[in-house]
Amino acid sequence: MIVETHALTKRYGDQAAVDGVDLQVEVGSVYGLVGPNGSGKTTTLSMLAGLRRPSGGSFEIGVARDKLALLPDTPQFDPWLTGTEVVELARSLVAPEIPAARVREVLAEAGLAEATERRVGGYSRGMLQRLGVASTLVGDPEVLLLDEPCSALDPMGRREVLDLIAGQRGQRTAIFSSHILADVQEICDTVGVMRKGRLIYQGPLHELLTGAAMPAYLVRLRGTDGGVAEQLRAEPWVTGVESTADGELRVEVESIESAERELVGALARAEAQVVSLRPEEASLERAFLELTR
Repeated sequence: MIVETHALTKRYGDQAAVDGVDLQVEVGSVYGLVGPNGSGKTTTLSMLAGLRRPSGGSFEIGVARDKLALLPDTPQFDPWLTGTEVVELARSLVAPEIPAARVREVLAEAGLAEATERRVGGYSRGMLQRLGVASTLVGDPEVLLLDEPCSALDPMGRREVLDLIAGQRGQRTAIFSSHILADVQEICDTVGVMRKGRLIYQGPLHELLTGAAMPAYLVRLRGTDGGVAEQLRAEPWVTGVESTADGELRVEVESIESAERELVGALARAEAQVVSLRPEEASLERAFLELTR
């Protein structure tokens, strides 16, 4: 493990913002840290970066301090500097031995090639976010702490930044905090779910998707359900039935095995006119809601 925490705790008076968290982050991985607002994600990253002192516990990071970089959720820069000057300042402060040509390289990687000589006071929030990514990467860090790096980006900007982060896999280790669960599901190998300061799940993403969420099937009927939903709710192996925004019935079941044995027969008994029937694809959002409800 390149990053480990041991009962890491941060208290403000009687309130525990982070409460006994044990993170384990493997070398070269992209680790997704997710949780509701106020769950302790930012505080955890701040302690790892050395910006806040833990109230208890400890942590270990297997790289030198100058090989650790933090991107805060709302990076801010002196407005009179150009994009090039901001990233050049970061390079000269953290890694002056790196060639100056690297500055333009990371600006281009962050999607700012056309705005390098503009003063950052005129940048949009999304552009400032990308400038923060470029400033974080210019020092060639081995561990990246990324706090909501896509929160202010438009779809194209998010795509560029996600591709940039995913491209670090195997070269650098990234801890990626985000409330955009689809982004975490797309690029992360491992996920940690926080709630009220505690780490309530940690492990491979695929295990969370297959093990934490309730199995469900999506049934599309011709016309109205005509009481089909009510008849399905009466089945002992059905745990819930709801209508989706797409006009389908979402049927939660105790197990995939029971649904495979019983669902088709139950629909036939209800005289349902079935257009399509398919298992619901596992999503991090569904698993997250199951864990945090």
